[in-house]
Order: sequence, then structure tokens, then C-alpha cells
Amino acid sequence: MVKKHRLGEPLPQSIAIVRSLPGLGDLLCTVPAWRSLRVALPKAQITLIGLPWARSFVERFSNYLDNFLEFPGYPGIPEVPLQITKLPVFFANQQQHFDLALQMHGSGIISNPFTVMLGARINAGFYMPNQYCPDAERFLPYPEYEPEVWRHLRLMEFLGIPLKGTSLEFPLREDDFAALDAIEEVRHFKNGEYVCVHPGASVRDRRWSPEKFAVVADALVTRGFQVVLTGTAVEAELTQAVQQAMRFSAIDLAGRTSLGAIAALLSNAQLLICNDTGVSHLAAALRVKSVVIFSNSDPNRWAPLERDRHRVLRQASHLDGVTPQAAIAQVELLLEEVTSVA
Repeated sequence: MVKKHRLGEPLPQSIAIVRSLPGLGDLLCTVPAWRSLRVALPKAQITLIGLPWARSFVERFSNYLDNFLEFPGYPGIPEVPLQITKLPVFFANQQQHFDLALQMHGSGIISNPFTVMLGARINAGFYMPNQYCPDAERFLPYPEYEPEVWRHLRLMEFLGIPLKGTSLEFPLREDDFAALDAIEEVRHFKNGEYVCVHPGASVRDRRWSPEKFAVVADALVTRGFQVVLTGTAVEAELTQAVQQAMRFSAIDLAGRTSLGAIAALLSNAQLLICNDTGVSHLAAALRVKSVVIFSNSDPNRWAPLERDRHRVLRQASHLDGVTPQAAIAQVELLLEEVTSVA
């Protein structure tokens, strides 16, 4: 029950969320806020306006999201090629359809005008000081120095919605494990006997070198673990480079796993070693220990919140990078915790 709030009366029963971003982490980091929203408004129909790939995300998170609407593109938002002639029809179709439109796409400099043109009864979200603020009562100054999870929870707080924790989620389904079981090399795997090494990242300068990943992977093999290299099809060159630099063999699954299958794989792994990329947030959602390398991104914003389970290593400068030995040291600490618990 929402008591003192900024959502208007009557409480909204149809809600649009604008978050049309390309990364898995972009959506996973917003789940705690959506969980709070759902508990506060259990009967509301909540629609995510996102990129095409997010349709499957909405299906997976049907406890929190009811509908999907494909983002049509908008001037200044680069994720979708702009087809300006489609916008009038898109906006006309949404007029008066939503009680509340939530701008959760970013600071709001570009996305606030898009949100307002949806024609909802009430608009809420973020804005930057000295920039366009659609409604001073319901738009929060963008908390740009907060972790990504907390940015959206601050918005829920501001709107008077009780928070329901900071933990990420990723619901696993039977078909995820079936898709993983269809890969012959992993059928014999036992829980905790393998580790995942993910050398890719969507942005090139956020990638630790394959040679450094190889040193860490070899160290894990000497500890008795099977190493599994993971990545998308376009990251196959990276996983191949890691394998070529290793002294021992690994199983390379780059391009062979769906999102559900890699989640199923991760769920039973001993730990993950990766760059700052979507798979890091997936491990956090699945409560899988990880060592995350930050080469050229902000750990204060994107690192997992649980620092006991997830160890974060940050490159100090272009010339002072994270060493394999530093990563191995964190791996050893995580493995010692497992041994002491056992």
C-alpha cells in the first residue's frame, strides 16, 4: 500500500517505463526499483518501452513487467536509427493510454521530452539542474554519483514507494537448463567444479587483455577447476585468443549459448572472472562469486554492491593496469572462503 506519495489520485493503474538501453546490465540494475514498484502497485499494468531485445526480458520478468512497447527512436538517442516520420503515429497511439510515465532512461536531457509526449496523466523521473524539468514535484535531480542500482531506488524513494531491497534477480527456467544440456561438452559438469572466464565487453577499452585472462585461467586449472570461456558470437576471437595464450585447455562456448543457457551455466559455477559487462550483473543476480576487472569504466556506478561476494579490481591508469597476480589473489580469497565454509 502506497501511503504518502507523489503518484497522484487515484493511484496509477497503467504505467509506462522509458528505459531503451542496449545492455543487459542496464535492465538488471533497474530490477530492484521495478520490484518496489510492483509491490506498491500490484494491480497496475506496467509496460517497458525498450529496444527489441528487451521483449524477452519482459517475458522473463513477468512478475514485474506486463507489456512491452518497442522504442521507435528519438532525436538525440543513438540506440535506434531515427525514422522521424514514424514518431507522430507512435505518440498518437499512446495518448491518454498511461496514467504514469516513468523516465528511467538517464538524466532526462533528451529522454524527458520523449516521455512527456507519451501523453500520460502524470510524468515522473530524473532531470538535470538547469535543464528541462517537466514536473518539479515528481522529477528528481539526477543522482549521478550513486551506484546504478541506487539511482533508480532513489527515484522510488522520492515518489514515496517503499523499497524492497537492493538485490538483483534473474529467474531461471527449465528451458534454460535444457538449452545448456544440449551442449555436449558441459553435460558432465558438476556444481562448483568449473569456473567461467568471460573476456569480452561491448566497449573495446573496457576489455582486459586475453593474455592476462589466460594467466588467471591457467592458475584456476592448476587448482583443479575446468575453465569455460564464455561470450557472444562476436566475442569468439577474444575467447580463442585466451585459449591460444593458455598452457592448459579450456572449453570455449563463445556464440553457443543463449542468455538463458549462460545464466544456467553460471548458476552452478564456482566463480566468474570477467570485465565490467552484462555478465557481471548476471552473476550478481544469480549470487555467483566473481572477480570483475574495470579497465575504463566507473566501479562506483557499475560494480556489484555486495563486495564480499564480488571482488572489484580497477585499473589505476593507462600505464598502471590490473595484473593477473592481483586477480589471482582475489580468486584465492574467494576460494578460501568456499573451503572454510565447507
